[in-house]
Formats: sequence, structure tokens, C-alpha cells
Amino acid sequence: MLTSEDLKYFRNQLEKMLEEIEQKGKQTIEEMVDSSSSYPDPADRASVESEQFFALRLRDRERKLRKKILEAIERIDNGTYGICEACGGEISIPRLKARPVTTLCIECKSKQEEEERLRKGR
Repeated sequence: MLTSEDLKYFRNQLEKMLEEIEQKGKQTIEEMVDSSSSYPDPADRASVESEQFFALRLRDRERKLRKKILEAIERIDNGTYGICEACGGEISIPRLKARPVTTLCIECKSKQEEEERLRKGR
């Protein structure tokens, strides 16, 4: 069972992750505005556009992570943080430290991944 100190620790970690994502998002926007000048050379323009596309894909992944972080903070608030959604058991502290947004214990996550592998193998 997670203690109040554990919950404070994880809330702090999640809030740091959220802040980092927001800073990266702002930085990406600033960089895109700064690099919006025209490039006479098509190869240069293509290179910049490719980098921007890659940055936007990363930000989209972070947007999805941001949602998971907010959901994890909500679980802390409602007392369900650290409880596996599949089996109702406790999620270990080492697992939560490795992936603070997780909703599954290691056993249930392993089972889920194995089922996905079997489905893909068909």
C-alpha cells in the first residue's frame, strides 16, 4: 500500500513530467516560428520541414503522455493510484518509479503484451 509520502513523491514526479512536456511544446512552437523564413534552396526547405514534422510527431506523443499524466494525478486524488486496473492488486513501487503513469501491475502488463504478440502472429 502506498504511503502519503509515496503519493507525494509520485505527484511531484508527475508534475515535473507535465512541466517538461509543456516547456518542450512551447520551445517547438518558438523554433517553428523562428525557422518560418523562406528557404530558396528546396533541399534546405525540405530538410527543415522534415525536422518540423519529426518535432510535431514527438509533441503529439507527448500530448498523449500529458493526458496519461493528468489521469494519474486524478487517480492520486481519488485514491486509486497504484492499483492495477486489471486485477485490482497493488502496482509495485519500482514499477511506478519506472512508469509513473502505468495502470497495470507487471504481471497484467506482461499478460497483455503476450496477448498482443499472439494476435499479431496470426
